[in-house]
Amino acid sequence: MDKITVIAPAKINLSLDVVGLDDRGYHLLDMIMQTVSLFERVTVTKKEADITLSSNARYIPTDSKNVAVKAAMLFFEYTGIQGGCHIHIKKSVPIKAGMAGGSADAAGGIVALDKLYETNLTKAQMCEIGAKAGSDVPFMIVGGTKRVQGVGDIINPCPAMPRCHLVICMPDKGVSTPAAFANYDTLGEKTLVETDKLVAAMEADDIYGVAQYMANDLEKAAASEYTQPIKEELIQQGAIGSVMTGSGAAVFGVFDSEEKAKAACEYFRGKVRSVFVAKPVNFGATIARNK
Repeated sequence: MDKITVIAPAKINLSLDVVGLDDRGYHLLDMIMQTVSLFERVTVTKKEADITLSSNARYIPTDSKNVAVKAAMLFFEYTGIQGGCHIHIKKSVPIKAGMAGGSADAAGGIVALDKLYETNLTKAQMCEIGAKAGSDVPFMIVGGTKRVQGVGDIINPCPAMPRCHLVICMPDKGVSTPAAFANYDTLGEKTLVETDKLVAAMEADDIYGVAQYMANDLEKAAASEYTQPIKEELIQQGAIGSVMTGSGAAVFGVFDSEEKAKAACEYFRGKVRSVFVAKPVNFGATIARNK
């Protein structure tokens, strides 16, 4: 086998709580993260040497600034294998959205390389490699519904998100993650994030409780003029709850029926840069089945 494709789901944050700083000055977080049915497709081909990257998206870097290239470099370093690869990324996830599209690509690359080079790494080993590439990469490898803490390095089991439908809206302008955190530090203003109550709602399979307790400490710090209007319009269109994901700028609404979600998606089409209907999924980066 010299070529393999991985489907790598995007993520949303049901909650994001900034709980402190570590001794390096990195923000410590407590989050409920969920992979969703919006996928990147990462195809990796073996090469004797060098790591190259191409994509259908011209706006992403193709050198070591791309987290997928960085992850591949780390894979070869970790395993000691003298080899190379070409990575092709078919992008579907918007950038600067808070949905970890780049981290999904990196996760997909690690999973693909493990299969191609028959290294039989455990998920924990793949996460160890991924953590050096980016803080969201370990979660994008394991996926599902997880409580993620620390700087993204502590991943704990969590009850699955109840069945529902999601409408994800990406506004015209993205948000820089470093800028959002820097602004958060400047503002010094917290949002009430009741993560334990959110987990209890999921344990009770109560989607209305989940919608009630979704919250994101970075919403104000992201300073996107679109966040609050989109949240309000999602509620007006039938969402039972709405919140910004990650550091923004994407905003999603939770719907208790597919019909309502599809109608809301049609409402937003043309009003935002992109809009998607999605569902929670219980996996991370996964080798695509051959058709």
